[in-house]
Amino acid sequence: MAFIDLQAGSPKRGAGLLPTGLLKNRLAHCISIHATYGMTFNNRTALVTGAGRGIGKAIAGELAKHGVTVICVSKTAANCSAVAAAIEAAGGKARALPVDVADGAAVAKTAADLLAEFGAIDILVNNAGITRDGLLFRMSEDDWNAVLTTNLTSCYHWTKHLGRAMTQKRWGRIVNIASVVGLTGNAGQANYSAAKAGLIGFSKSIAKEFARRNVTCNVVAPGFIKTDMTAGLGEEVTKAALQFIPLQRFGEPADVAHMTAFLCSEEAGYITGQVFTVDGGMVM
Repeated sequence: MAFIDLQAGSPKRGAGLLPTGLLKNRLAHCISIHATYGMTFNNRTALVTGAGRGIGKAIAGELAKHGVTVICVSKTAANCSAVAAAIEAAGGKARALPVDVADGAAVAKTAADLLAEFGAIDILVNNAGITRDGLLFRMSEDDWNAVLTTNLTSCYHWTKHLGRAMTQKRWGRIVNIASVVGLTGNAGQANYSAAKAGLIGFSKSIAKEFARRNVTCNVVAPGFIKTDMTAGLGEEVTKAALQFIPLQRFGEPADVAHMTAFLCSEEAGYITGQVFTVDGGMVM
């Protein structure tokens, strides 16, 4: 019988070595596992807010690649329609749903309609967000309220109205997209930082409330990501920002999408109440 020396890789006779046929079978099995391994989604439906562009668009696309039916929510109908159309053109399943997430009544009605149709939304990604930057003494109350309502209160509404069906089904994934400034603060962004910090506290509380029903809730906190929000920073600000990023580059929306998709998968079922920074090492 021929044997294979694992170090030399050449056939030889001898005891204590693997038979050639057995080794080939084991290698083929390992290669098969490596080739087919991926995140598991068992006929899931997801709702992603702020899906019309940037990070939300990338998250919607990534989930769709794994066979998830994605409901793309955006305030602008043209944006979410374009994303849903692109997903379907690529062979995925998606629907565009124009909703102003800052309108609690609109969110409640939309959620009720979706639950009537689907029974439950399995995955909720709260990504919608806006900025109204300015130093505190120059920040209007309208700017404060607009950011808190869109970035934080909307998450309360979506989670409240879609969360109960998850707990009844005893399966659910909630991922809230915050920001590293929710951990560190940032001058000129008191409203944005407060909303994102609030989102972290909200997520940890929901994680504790929903855990017994097998519903997880986690946070992804991006750093500087190449989106419309960072495109207008200017060369000087960009150079200054890179000094605080060990990897010396801005991230891509796909970097956030990959982390988010994993937290929505079956494989992430034992992870809840955690904050995952995707920031090139800014916050360690």
